[in-house]
Amino acid sequence: MRVFVTGASGWIGSAVVPELIGVGHQVIGLARSEASAEALAAAGAEVRRGTLDDLDVLRSAAAASDGVIHLAFKHDIAFSGDFQGAADADRRAVETFGEALAGSGRPLVIASGLLGLASGRTATEGDGRGSSDAGLAGGPGTRMATAEFTLSLASRGVRSSVLRLPPTVHGEGDNGFMATLTGIARDKGVSGYIGDGSARWPAVHRLDAAHLFRLALENAPAGSVLHAVADEGVPIRAVAEVIGRHLDLPVVSVPPEDAGEHFTWLAHFLATDSPASSALTRERFGWRPVQPGLIDDLDKGHYFHRSASRP
Repeated sequence: MRVFVTGASGWIGSAVVPELIGVGHQVIGLARSEASAEALAAAGAEVRRGTLDDLDVLRSAAAASDGVIHLAFKHDIAFSGDFQGAADADRRAVETFGEALAGSGRPLVIASGLLGLASGRTATEGDGRGSSDAGLAGGPGTRMATAEFTLSLASRGVRSSVLRLPPTVHGEGDNGFMATLTGIARDKGVSGYIGDGSARWPAVHRLDAAHLFRLALENAPAGSVLHAVADEGVPIRAVAEVIGRHLDLPVVSVPPEDAGEHFTWLAHFLATDSPASSALTRERFGWRPVQPGLIDDLDKGHYFHRSASRP
């Protein structure tokens, strides 16, 4: 297949591209910078220059492809105060892909999120369906609605699917939540968790996630929801204990009222108890995670080099 991939040089995309090429697919990757273009070319992908705002580029690339995997999201503006702007750009991109692929039966796979999908209980692939925002406001609600819109494209002749990712897609080189939490521990001199630390996060290694994106592209029926979950629910306290051990720092409880000052923007996420299952995904697609789980991956130590701390 000739596959157009957005976010192709990003943290997950840079694993998806070799996963696709390794089984004979041809990849066309969207690159917004010279560095991204060079990385994609070195990986064996064809380069298409542009950004998520270049809707004509997205439309023509999708129309000329046998399928689309949409991974790009404006995380830079989302986590600097404009999540709504990032979510709006994402929605425009998905609408553009829907127009380009309508009536073709070709696949469109988009990345979505699991955190907060069913807070306090184990979320399944059936959660978050039939509601445009699942009670979420602002940008998160818009992003949830975009996932629902993607699934609705099945009625327009698109083999659309949504692949939900945990808050931590881990592995060596990760600069996301785990690296940020490690950086905060260094800055504060303690490895902290909120309250009793019982809030749970699902997790997956990025190589396992990349494999599932390929399976979705190749096999997911129209309107499918897939969960890239290896660990159903890792307590945040367990994460803090590994960080504390590797950095030789005390592991402490941070009272909920002090969490915002201690963890800044990460506090809300760390307080969210959001386990998730991938049982249906494994049953339907034969997906079996084979990479280390989150705690084992943390224990390898690569998060604790100075170069791995938060940007």
